[in-house]
Amino acid sequence: MAGPYPPVEPYERGWLDVGDGNRVYWETCGNPEGKPALVLHGGPGSGARPFWRQLFDSSAYRIVLFDQRGCGRSTPDAADPQTSLAANTTPHLIADIEQLRRHLAIDTWLLVGGSWGVTLALAYAEQHPGRVSELVLFSVTNTTRREVEWVTRDMGRIFPEEWERFRDAVPEPERNGSLVEAYARMLADPDLAVRERAAREWCRWEDVHVSTHREHRPDPRYADPHFRMRFARLVTHYWRHAAFLEDGALLRDAGKLTGIPGVMVHGRMDISGPPDIAWHLAQVWADAELVLIGDEGHGLSGDATIDAIVAATDRFRPSSGSAWIVDQVIG
Repeated sequence: MAGPYPPVEPYERGWLDVGDGNRVYWETCGNPEGKPALVLHGGPGSGARPFWRQLFDSSAYRIVLFDQRGCGRSTPDAADPQTSLAANTTPHLIADIEQLRRHLAIDTWLLVGGSWGVTLALAYAEQHPGRVSELVLFSVTNTTRREVEWVTRDMGRIFPEEWERFRDAVPEPERNGSLVEAYARMLADPDLAVRERAAREWCRWEDVHVSTHREHRPDPRYADPHFRMRFARLVTHYWRHAAFLEDGALLRDAGKLTGIPGVMVHGRMDISGPPDIAWHLAQVWADAELVLIGDEGHGLSGDATIDAIVAATDRFRPSSGSAWIVDQVIG
């Protein structure tokens, strides 16, 4: 089919206590007896929006969405400066995914992730390959230190005026150092005005560096100061720690994905996450197909990207009349 599937509403939802004072919101949509599929949203901090449900044939899939720690409907909210991020790391998120899988009595599931969600999907799949049936990934990132430096500094060669504004929001003595570290410090400042300016300028730059395709529209969520603060706090937290992973580990350990079929969809005009990230991964993950989309950029940036993602989930859906069995005793 062309384009996304029609909207579908959850048939079940809840909050899972994952420890450290965190409750993670989750929901399931589609066919309760269908093939399990988990959505891993981007950001970090974007939350799982309803449109993700439309990337699947709801008659064939049991679609699981959840808001990662600190964002969306999960609690506590990272927008609150009193919310500690100490227990908000990639290992924590991987543990949350496993707890959610057991809670829903799922043996294996297909993972769909975009942008930061790709980093998280790869980290989870490399740690728990036996729990992943397939991977459908778009806007491929590894959140390495090189990638963070690219977005926060090197992209200034493409958007020089906008990048100077982004840089100049940082105190002058810090402008030649790590900009993500500087923004993280500003977002932790006791002065509300400093925090709000940092969140506003960070999100303004986020909207710029993904604007390389013709259909780009400013993200309306950045008009909400609450969303800006939550998003900026979580992105800078993860980026300054290079996703809490050993740098380069996802590519190095991609051999652990052997036997897991995958599709990676990437826009050739995705300068925010250059296509070579996906290309290098495809060289070592033999079971993956890389689909490069002509003039599209980062995220769900155009119809061709959405079509390719839907085509991939269609490819992996169970054949007509087949039953999908869940594991009743999870090990």
